[in-house]
Amino acid sequence: MTENAHAHSHEHTHSHTHGHRPRTPESQRTRRWFMNKALLTGGVAAMATMTGCSSSSSSTASSSSSSAAPSGMPSGAPGGGGGMGPGASAVKYADFVGVTTDGKVVEDLYSIHSTDVSTDKIVQKAQAFLDGLTSAERKATVFDIQDDEWLAWSNVDGYEREGARMGDLTEKQRELGYALLGAALSADGLAQSRNIMKLNAFLGEYSGGGKDTLTEGAYFFTFMGTPSTSKPWGFQYEGHHLAINYFVLGDQVVMTPTFMGSEPTSATYNGEKITTFKKETTAGLAVLRSLTDAQRKKVISAESKAGDNLKAGAGQDNLQLAYEGLAAADWTDAQRDKLLALVRVYVGNMADAHADVKMKEVEEHLDDTYFYWIGESDDDSAFYYRVHSPVVLIEYDAQSPLAYGTEDSSGSGGGGGMGGPGGTPTQQHIHTIIRTPNGGDYGIDLLKLHLETDH
Repeated sequence: MTENAHAHSHEHTHSHTHGHRPRTPESQRTRRWFMNKALLTGGVAAMATMTGCSSSSSSTASSSSSSAAPSGMPSGAPGGGGGMGPGASAVKYADFVGVTTDGKVVEDLYSIHSTDVSTDKIVQKAQAFLDGLTSAERKATVFDIQDDEWLAWSNVDGYEREGARMGDLTEKQRELGYALLGAALSADGLAQSRNIMKLNAFLGEYSGGGKDTLTEGAYFFTFMGTPSTSKPWGFQYEGHHLAINYFVLGDQVVMTPTFMGSEPTSATYNGEKITTFKKETTAGLAVLRSLTDAQRKKVISAESKAGDNLKAGAGQDNLQLAYEGLAAADWTDAQRDKLLALVRVYVGNMADAHADVKMKEVEEHLDDTYFYWIGESDDDSAFYYRVHSPVVLIEYDAQSPLAYGTEDSSGSGGGGGMGGPGGTPTQQHIHTIIRTPNGGDYGIDLLKLHLETDH
């Protein structure tokens, strides 16, 4: 990476050597003031890049509007489900319930047990990364296992993040970080994560703005607890369009919520042709096309595709989301296999053997797994789909453009650049998320069981 050479000269005035600073409305206002000033001097491209909306001055914390994210990419639907920008509120750890269909958690879905899949390598790589940090960097990066920091993540580029910023680290420190990701993720998961980072840098160069955030370096590690083969711990890796939450307890792993997205989803960066979300797109279409006409009538929503349909994004940790579409109980074996293959695309971003463990859990609830679709179904259509069961929630959302491939990138005239209803969605801007409903996200249900039984 070329960024490190100049990183210290201008980057990251909030390097957090003074420890963990609470996210206060005052600090957010200060950042908003700064970003708004940048917008006024940066022109339309910078505004599209940094705000994703025309109402950048209406920056009050709000769950009803993503205009609370003036310094970031489009954070979500008017309902606030797609993401969380500066000023929007995260759920507190103590108040976490998890995604449910009706506010009531389905009990006894998860248990502490041996998976016979070692986490030793992940623990070693995590420890090596932490050992490579300076004492000040480490202090700013390590939090308590039950810290609110778990839930304070966003896919928005201008979100103010804690922890160790990749672009501020030395080459050696960065390599230790990638080694940890390499151990925690599958080859596909690591490649996808790196490609999201590269396309983020492409967007920065394309749009001529957001040089602090639209780079490969604007991704952060935080750790909750200390890497251990027996005690609970985890890490978070996040930045624009990428948020990985990784919880470890013994040989059990929970890698949700994990948000992956990109705008654009395909481009040439530094001579490399990069394409993302092909598997997610084709596997979704394969499920839909395997269904009979009668089944499709129940799966495909009557509503037309909006600019943003995502429900379970950042800040939506206690989302109530009813099942929609059709459950797989009466599907043929071939149809069920295609549905499992689709889930595997997302679960398969984690290391292969741990993904196998999660897929067994998914299969146990396959009869209660619902498939739901909004939009057209041609190869190049912009569509939304959802896979939803007691133990997994997956969303795929082709959204309206923000700063790439749109004449109306400022978002004026109906919010066309914001990923709002006024924009025409496209496969060049895709958001995806996978969650573990009923208290499973961030490994919280497992941690509760651990604390109840072991302490």
